[in-house]
Amino acid sequence: MKIASSAFIDPARNHVYAMMAVAVSFFVFAYSSRFGQVSILAYYGVWGLLVLVNYRKALGSYGKYLWVFSFAIFCFVSAFWSPAFGVSLRTAIQYLTHVVCALIAMRTVSIQNLTRGAVLGIGLVLVYSIVFGTYLLDSIDGTFGFVGAFSSKNQLGFYASLGIFFCYAGIFVLRLWGLWLPIIGVVALLAAYCLAAAQSATSAITTIGIIAICMGMQAFMVFSPRNRRMLFAAAVVLGLGAVVGALQFGAMDAILGLFGKDTTLTGRTYLWQQGIEIAQQSPYFGIGYQGFWVPGFSDAERLWDDFGIAGKSGFHFHNTYIETTVETGVFGVLLLAFILLATLTGHVKRLLTFNRTPDSLVLFGITILLLIRSFVEIDILNPYQVGSFLFYFAAGRLAIAAVPAEQVQLATPRPQPGGLQARF
Repeated sequence: MKIASSAFIDPARNHVYAMMAVAVSFFVFAYSSRFGQVSILAYYGVWGLLVLVNYRKALGSYGKYLWVFSFAIFCFVSAFWSPAFGVSLRTAIQYLTHVVCALIAMRTVSIQNLTRGAVLGIGLVLVYSIVFGTYLLDSIDGTFGFVGAFSSKNQLGFYASLGIFFCYAGIFVLRLWGLWLPIIGVVALLAAYCLAAAQSATSAITTIGIIAICMGMQAFMVFSPRNRRMLFAAAVVLGLGAVVGALQFGAMDAILGLFGKDTTLTGRTYLWQQGIEIAQQSPYFGIGYQGFWVPGFSDAERLWDDFGIAGKSGFHFHNTYIETTVETGVFGVLLLAFILLATLTGHVKRLLTFNRTPDSLVLFGITILLLIRSFVEIDILNPYQVGSFLFYFAAGRLAIAAVPAEQVQLATPRPQPGGLQARF
């Protein structure tokens, strides 16, 4: 049987495969702990197949992406001074290969197909959680809540947040109407239900914030690039001033009160203080990637005991920068922060320069979402996680020249008979 290789590798023609690969990846990210190594192999399989079809197109020139790999490479190096060398080395290799898969996806999946696949994948994830979900005790705030098929309500809330964002992007940014409109509508309702059921303040606040920010950026797009930049600068200054003023008048306490939280963020501030003290023991290069939360390590055992974590897994400092400093030191956190800020500013620059760049608006929204969550979660630090996959997808996309949507429609070539084919 002959199948044209463009059906797998060409972003303009691989709609079915790209959507399937993204949907499978999102489901694996959500439940790899339940389905084990088979699911991880499926994840590697859907992206590794593209390397077999056309390795030049799938991999590209990694010289353009060295800055994207910088943190993952340092994580690998840090394994050699980690007290848990085997754990650190294995996880660092997984993280590196995870970044490679994200960059393969970045080169072979259009933003439209990423959004379609995300909507389908998140829909499957949420349906599975609703059908097989349960209620568990939250070790941080001591309350029972719906966690779906996850081990934490924050993870369920994160997928619900992503579901709402991708549904918003599909309808209002990419205009995926027609057959996709009812599909997006159903997934949006599922996401809203799960977000409410999870009662995750982090996810609810970030979801509202990211939609508002994206709507504001869309409003700026009606102006010329010059006026757009001036208005954006003014909005940033006014926004920061409003945030500072609101904090001075107790807005944070009021918002937290709506979700039943207190000013200690239900134990997070104590956890952060402990993490800062531990980071000072190895301030420059850290203890080693994934080298802290290891059974037998005295500080980890103490914190597990403080928060009643009997399983001794799935726990962290609930702050990306503190967690990174503990594991990879100041050097590691600077590398990670550089990638995050370079990705954000890169997509902002494109939005303020070109007349219509829906791709950058979607990736800007994803990056802002991850940035906001980085202060209370660690979505981008682990392999086989949806946050880190989207993070490196958005970062790597900056290596591809931005093309306004109008030019994309005009430049898309028509399929030609007798094109390049691959045997399967």
